[in-house]
Amino acid sequence: MAVARPIRMLAAACILIVIFLVFQMNKEPSYVGTESGPYEGMKYDPLKEPTGEPEGYLWRAEDHDYAPDSANSARTKAAIISLVRNEELNELIPTIRDLERTWNHKFNYPWIFFNDKPFTEEFKKRTQAEIKAKCIYEQIPTEHWGVPDWIDMDLFRESTQLLKEKGLQYADMISYHQMCRWNSGMFYKHPALENYRYYWRVEPKVQFFCDVDYDVFRYVEDRNITYGFTINLFDAPESIPNLWPTTQEFLAANPSYLSNNNMMGWLTDDKLRPEHTHDANGYSTCHFWSNFEIGDMDFFRGDQYSAYFDYLDRAGGFFYERWGDAPVHSIGVGLFADSAKVHWFRDIGYRHIPYFNCPNSPKCSGCTPGKFFAGESWLAKEDCRPSYFKHVGTH
Repeated sequence: MAVARPIRMLAAACILIVIFLVFQMNKEPSYVGTESGPYEGMKYDPLKEPTGEPEGYLWRAEDHDYAPDSANSARTKAAIISLVRNEELNELIPTIRDLERTWNHKFNYPWIFFNDKPFTEEFKKRTQAEIKAKCIYEQIPTEHWGVPDWIDMDLFRESTQLLKEKGLQYADMISYHQMCRWNSGMFYKHPALENYRYYWRVEPKVQFFCDVDYDVFRYVEDRNITYGFTINLFDAPESIPNLWPTTQEFLAANPSYLSNNNMMGWLTDDKLRPEHTHDANGYSTCHFWSNFEIGDMDFFRGDQYSAYFDYLDRAGGFFYERWGDAPVHSIGVGLFADSAKVHWFRDIGYRHIPYFNCPNSPKCSGCTPGKFFAGESWLAKEDCRPSYFKHVGTH
């Protein structure tokens, strides 16, 4: 018996729909805000869309006791930390004023300043004058800052000369290598942080643009957030050629350390800037720019990250190459943390020259919503957020 024409047409339409859905499910996901062709930067920034506060309950100063000297304050075990030299004081003061004005004058979390040299009385006097909360001044122990005894200094000089010839910034500055190592795996071991769990890292010369009216540390604690960031960039492959191969060696020896909900796709993406992934031997070089980070030190003190840092440290790349704390933290978080517990603080307006995180919010002033950089046009392609949004999400 012949099938009626309308039924045949309906069946054909159903088949086409099924084929379309199968194709959509199996095609490569697109990058948010980019177009086809060589990557030249995000074409449409989601920060241009209206940005509000995070959802859920938020701790506010008017609802709780956040007085600077209160013995029963609502503050959790957290601090603002800054690695800074005495000679950077004039660059630090405007940053302190920004963060105090936009956030900390409401919550009065302590500032802890770190230096490999003793702080001057002028530094202490001028910083405390800007802050109602407690200020703590700490010198880094020699065993945390010094060059480890397994580093061959002749090899260091030869290696850094090669890096310098390639035009790599700070390559021959021993103090820069020491700083990267300390920030990567030593800062949370300092005795002054022993009783703290959460930290907000702040550096001189950065700016904050938005009023933040909730306790950021309580926010991350209540949601068990491991790591928070604002800016997501590509790194210079020539600074870290052996970081990913060394990481792969560590993973091969410790496969159980890998999180079930990791960020491997973001760490190894070879579509957005394939030349970076090639030159970094399999690592996309995407990283959270760690001059801003809000993190849980319990993660860094944990077995997985501690073992990972120790393995990297023994490999010598903090000195023979220029492994930075930004890629090291990012790879560690990307491999060993639950990606659902990593948070983009899109509502915190921030600048570290030349990049911005500027939301479209009435709480912000002094920056342009969705503007990612200030400077030459080539800076646009240093934005790794499209890859992060694709592989991880926009949370």
